[in-house]
Amino acid sequence: MKIVAIAVLAAALAAPAAFARTPTLNGVDGPGFTITLKQGSKKVTKLRVGTYIFKISDKSSLHNFHLRGPGVNKTTSVGKTGTFTWKLKLKKGTYKYICDPHASLMHGSFKVT
Repeated sequence: MKIVAIAVLAAALAAPAAFARTPTLNGVDGPGFTITLKQGSKKVTKLRVGTYIFKISDKSSLHNFHLRGPGVNKTTSVGKTGTFTWKLKLKKGTYKYICDPHASLMHGSFKVT
């Protein structure tokens, strides 16, 4: 009985630690005609398959941040600003992020392997 209780307690304590280890990516659109996705201070170009926290800072009502890729189609709204948080599981493939109204100017991509 004590072994079961210890196992349950260990699992409960490990759950918050697993969430804390989830990598965070920071996306920004605006206030000018720029869109970026970084991990720390480095531009995201390649990632490994897995779960990531996306913190999107939408700084202009003229823009949005739209992320598309295998199994993912997430977007902020044109006309609204604010910070949005998405927890996403990325699969192998190419992901693109754009501002829908200004896609020819504001775009980027990264590969997941």
